[in-house]
Amino acid sequence: MEFADVVTRRRMVRNYSDEPVDPAVVDRVLTHALHAPSAGFSQGWAFLRLDTPADVARFWVAATPPGEGTDSWSAGLRRAPVLIVPLSSKAAYLDRYAEPDKRWTDRDEARWPAPYWDIDTGMASLLMLLTVVDEGLGACFFGIPPEQVDGFRAAFGVPDEYKPIGVISIGHRAPDRTSPSLKRGRRDLDAVVHRGRW
Repeated sequence: MEFADVVTRRRMVRNYSDEPVDPAVVDRVLTHALHAPSAGFSQGWAFLRLDTPADVARFWVAATPPGEGTDSWSAGLRRAPVLIVPLSSKAAYLDRYAEPDKRWTDRDEARWPAPYWDIDTGMASLLMLLTVVDEGLGACFFGIPPEQVDGFRAAFGVPDEYKPIGVISIGHRAPDRTSPSLKRGRRDLDAVVHRGRW
């Protein structure tokens, strides 16, 4: 598929068929994530791969508030046979920039203009989303409710150093309804690009 087609076809898929995903495809998705930009080549990311029915079911129990997840949107999303949880490590970046080749001598977080640990992990996530489209599959990026993060960590033994920035569901597309948010329309270039000055 041409790159421009991959970009324009990318959308959040919230309904999947029961067809399994080839593990080799998941390997490629994760391998492409490793090519994301990384400040100082810190690579302070990790990816929890859940691709067995038991692990996927355990995720939904741990990451869903009690009594939720019975609506049609959730039912379609829960059919995804693969979930990847991208996690970021602030400590990896603070440690890396305290090394001799970087001019800082301490781990002061105040020097960072933005949380690059989350940004870089987000860019790795986008590479995964684009790879999924290139493979002819569907994906959705969604979040873990803050009150469920501790339960998620406990269920999968995630170290405190790593923070989940979201979840990527992957599977074969099934008939899906579009998000009502799309009625807002995509902003055009003139609305978002400021040439020379604001």
